[in-house]
Amino acid sequence: MAIEQARARGLAVHLIGHAEDLAATRDAVDLADTAEAVDFEDSEAAVTWALDRGRRGEGFDAVFTCRELALPATARIAEALDLPGNSPEVIDLIRSKADCRHRLAEAGFPQPASHHCTSAAQARRVLDESHGPWVVKPRVGSGSEGVSLVSSPTGLPGALGHLPPESAQDFLVESYVSGTEYSVEGLFRGGEPQVLAITAKEKLPPPFFVEQAHTLPAPLPPPLRRQVEETVTEALRVLGLRHGLFHVELWVTDDGIVLGEVHARLGGDYIHRLLAHAVEGLEMFGEVYDDSLGRDTPAGPRGCTRAGATRYFSPPPGRLREVHGWHEAAHHPAVLAAELAVAPGERVAATDESDGRAGALAVGAADPGQARALAIELADGVRFDVEPEETP
Repeated sequence: MAIEQARARGLAVHLIGHAEDLAATRDAVDLADTAEAVDFEDSEAAVTWALDRGRRGEGFDAVFTCRELALPATARIAEALDLPGNSPEVIDLIRSKADCRHRLAEAGFPQPASHHCTSAAQARRVLDESHGPWVVKPRVGSGSEGVSLVSSPTGLPGALGHLPPESAQDFLVESYVSGTEYSVEGLFRGGEPQVLAITAKEKLPPPFFVEQAHTLPAPLPPPLRRQVEETVTEALRVLGLRHGLFHVELWVTDDGIVLGEVHARLGGDYIHRLLAHAVEGLEMFGEVYDDSLGRDTPAGPRGCTRAGATRYFSPPPGRLREVHGWHEAAHHPAVLAAELAVAPGERVAATDESDGRAGALAVGAADPGQARALAIELADGVRFDVEPEETP
């Protein structure tokens, strides 16, 4: 979608990415005008590439990414080329979960208690001095990687072992928030946040926090919906975000709204497909480009006239023998996207992070209730025949 909407506006598209990613996304590479292997996790290298292109007379009008790990480089390229974008300082702030929580708490937004830890002993002290349950997570990350619930101190070693290696001495211990989880999707126009939709989330049972289902728009009472939208847009202003897309996670609790993580990008998984179906005429990437170029963008708020829902597959771990019912489900006329991430003969991994899920079905319907019911019906018709793993 992002490349097509750029080309529809007469823009030349220049892709940079890891060599293995470019090789695995030939359709995107073929749509672009150029594609080069540049490590976007190395902001200095990415800025050098952009400046070198500029010195060769190949100027850029906008810079954009959908990738969390490319946000710092994107901000620094925009700054170096004097293009519209979020400041590198703001991007660094929101990507550091502890710093972002601190800034929001200072501004009066309820936040989970958050402690930055660098050792198991320090984490144990946090548990000894507070009431659980707790959540252990990387200080920087996404996709539920390394995130787990700790119900008692005896569960701390397992949670620390679940952290990715690079986070073993750089992680957070936070208080667990009990509430219904949502995310807010939107974009900026002229520096102001505009909410497109609120997504309802369902997760697999603890100890991990892997999302099992999305429904968009979330079926919220209008007063609560307005409160959620107002809270999120004010938080974005406080943090200093002004450009591109946003995805903000939150909980609705008995005591009110508690903000979670803030991202300067579109939500992951198939949220972009659900949005494109639910918001009539929406070209979210194209509107970001238009905003960057000073072109007119649709005025005023827009609501959802339809709905969408996604259901993710999390079969038990083991060796996959066969998948039954996939063809029928994937070819249902209401399906917006279908993904099967494992093939017969391959190992089905335990679902302890988003990348471990075995696939998904995203559907469109007239309203949220119909969309969710259809997604459940189609997903229930798919059966994974898995040979269980032998326990030692």
